[in-house]
Amino acid sequence: MKHGKRYVEAAKAIDRSATYDVADAIALVKKTAVAKFDETIEVHLRTGCDGRHADQQIRGAVVLPHGTGKKVRILVFAKGAKADEALAAGADYVGAEELVPKIQHEGWLDFDVAVATPDMMGVVGRLGRILGPKGLMPNPKAGTVTQDVTKAINDIKAGKVEYRLDKTNIIHVPVGKASFTEEQLADNFQALMDAINKAKPSAVKGAFIKSATLSATMGPGVKLNVVKITG
Repeated sequence: MKHGKRYVEAAKAIDRSATYDVADAIALVKKTAVAKFDETIEVHLRTGCDGRHADQQIRGAVVLPHGTGKKVRILVFAKGAKADEALAAGADYVGAEELVPKIQHEGWLDFDVAVATPDMMGVVGRLGRILGPKGLMPNPKAGTVTQDVTKAINDIKAGKVEYRLDKTNIIHVPVGKASFTEEQLADNFQALMDAINKAKPSAVKGAFIKSATLSATMGPGVKLNVVKITG
């Protein structure tokens, strides 16, 4: 993969053979985020899990203390009083069965998170093939299938992020923006790691986190000292 001049220059600041403490890694990632937009800072964790086994799956959510720096568009599948509650809480879109053809046939996906009341999951299930691969399917473990739609919406707006294994058993999660202070990014990172370390499946043998990298959207990755973040 060919990289641009900015990336190449930024990469020179990083020792690829070294692993860094969190504070040093955050400072480096901020320094190497040189794009013209406010880049997202992401953590990538390669785990020792085997997601093919149900008892080694990881999925959950955590509210980052300083949020993600991103305005999140929320869709709520609900009816009646719960639909009214969702609108009052600040959901961007609220609907029921009428959303199925809109998503299925019109390809409408102008939302970042979907929440559903439990009674709507029969309807939402028909959209599984579309929402599932895009990580938009409501899920009880992530707190997005719930009767308390107000709390779900408030948590998401406050900076709730979901973490889950991808097909290669890696977890990718945003922890803020390049414009955040180093302290804000460190707080967010710590909150995320506390949640993920607690979520370690007991069935995992050997190392839980095999490697960890911090990077900005357009910047090079900075390897983290795994021992320090899983202790």
